[in-house]
Amino acid sequence: MAMATVTLGSWIHHNHRPSSIFTQSKTPPRSRSPSLITLKPIFLNSKRTVSSSSYIVSSSVVTKEDNRKSSSSSFDFMSYIIRKAESVNKALDSAVPLREPLKIHEAMRYSLLAGGKRVRPVLCIAACELVGGQESHAMPAACAVEMIHTMSLIHDDLPCMDNDDLRRGKPTNHKVYGEDVAVLAGDALLSFAFEHLASATSAEVAPVRVVRAVGELAKAIGSEGLVAGQVVDISSEGLDLNDVGLEHLEYIHLHKTAALLEASAVLGGIVGGGSDDEIERLRKFARCIGLLFQVVDDILDLTKSSQELGKTAGKDLVADKLTYPKIMGLEKSREFAEKLNRDAREQLLGFDPDKVAPLLALATYIANRQS
Repeated sequence: MAMATVTLGSWIHHNHRPSSIFTQSKTPPRSRSPSLITLKPIFLNSKRTVSSSSYIVSSSVVTKEDNRKSSSSSFDFMSYIIRKAESVNKALDSAVPLREPLKIHEAMRYSLLAGGKRVRPVLCIAACELVGGQESHAMPAACAVEMIHTMSLIHDDLPCMDNDDLRRGKPTNHKVYGEDVAVLAGDALLSFAFEHLASATSAEVAPVRVVRAVGELAKAIGSEGLVAGQVVDISSEGLDLNDVGLEHLEYIHLHKTAALLEASAVLGGIVGGGSDDEIERLRKFARCIGLLFQVVDDILDLTKSSQELGKTAGKDLVADKLTYPKIMGLEKSREFAEKLNRDAREQLLGFDPDKVAPLLALATYIANRQS
């Protein structure tokens, strides 16, 4: 059978060299600034081969034509995400009850239950259901990634980091409980996330899959994952644009933002019983929407008010941080976001259209969100 090749192509802007997000580098790109840690470029190109039959409209698989339609005409995503977010909120409330010492648990709950879009846990659940699992199988993993995400927000907002006073429309954790308790609340959420994943996952999920999920999550947030992105991001503040490029910015956000979204989808695929091929396709999909999430975040930070965002707007500009609009310009950033959305959707070709509808809609939601 003839095979149609889909190239998940690199984004090329002016004289920047091509890069791809489908293979991660363990070292960040090299900067010409002597003040920055030694960085190594990542120039990655990837191709995915898809059977030509995947392009034929069929009732049993998502095709290229179906993908363009995005299933939005028949799938009510807002009802779906509200319903799933409510389930996640109940599970989080139950997982972290008020107990002694009261102050630390109050601080943990203050940020964990402050609302938010719950994109990561919903992604985890949707990925699990896509490969044949149940919501109950994924819920502990979904809660774990949300606990870790909340930890990262608490720590991001600290005076030694982004020094922010507003998060999800409320005073940040350290403004309410003090810097010392805020640090400890984040630490407690980080450690409890792994305890919860290991102890609360259903016995219907094979132990080997639980262990695999724990390892995947730990790798995603460690010194070669989320933390790596944070460190390079901090080190890059104030750098001249001549010293950095898109590869440098891509490294930051593949690690700082996309890594946890990627882990969310992969954990869902693992505990849902997915095959290695299905899990890897979910990984690539989530990597695309993870980078898409950050590109949109950069655009919103520049174009929306603090009231609209529920957090301090324009802080990246004040901190002189590297952002996509800063390097590429606003319009090119919007074009890049559209491309990432297309690339993400390509990874879902061939899945059952009913089960894949939430993920297709999630990609559209991330691309079009206004806060």
